[in-house]
Amino acid sequence: MKLLIIRHGDPDYSVDSLTEKGWQEAQYLSERMAKLDVRDFYVSPMGRAKDTASFTLEKMNRTAVECEWLREFNASIHRPDRTGESCCWDWLPDDWTKIEEFYSYDRWADPEVMREGNVRQEYDWVTENFDRLLAGYGYVRDGHCYRVEQPNRDTIAFFCHLGLGCVLISHLLGVSPMVLWHGFCAAPTSVTTLVTEERRKGTAYFRLSSYGDTSHLYVKDEPPAFSGRYCETFEKEDERQD
Repeated sequence: MKLLIIRHGDPDYSVDSLTEKGWQEAQYLSERMAKLDVRDFYVSPMGRAKDTASFTLEKMNRTAVECEWLREFNASIHRPDRTGESCCWDWLPDDWTKIEEFYSYDRWADPEVMREGNVRQEYDWVTENFDRLLAGYGYVRDGHCYRVEQPNRDTIAFFCHLGLGCVLISHLLGVSPMVLWHGFCAAPTSVTTLVTEERRKGTAYFRLSSYGDTSHLYVKDEPPAFSGRYCETFEKEDERQD
């Protein structure tokens, strides 16, 4: 079984849609997706994800199932360097890296700041729905692996978001989402691929074969958008610092 986790195109957050560049990225993505044999499509309810999916679905004459749990991961916390609420998955490295629990798959949600924001509850809600969907395709969560009840080579595509995609990967691979949220960046319209490996009959584990692939942009000489990244050097004023 193959899972495609697709980030939306370059976003215009002010209207929850895409920039002009984002629409072009989505068009190039659709040319790539149309060559694949995708069994089912799932999409976030947010506009930027649905707009990204629209070109692919139209080109393939398909529809997607809209899932509330595929929306961007939205649990909020009180970040130590700010007043008011902030996104739980965007901290300054100098702050979050000092908390050892954040590196542990079992303990990353234990720090008080995460407990106050009910971050674990949100994570569990997403991953429980994700596992319920995978069980429908014959792969049932069993510890950190999946019990194979109906082995298949189906391809399932999810149009979603950077933060939410990291949650899904964290759950499949058994790693802390904090490390993924802060150490990985899937560019807009990038495709991340995970494939089951059934090395012993009846037990499967997902292997990530490619992360944030934007080859559909490079073949069109279209550079990936910067969205989701921060300045490479502090003096670069046209790249965001925070």
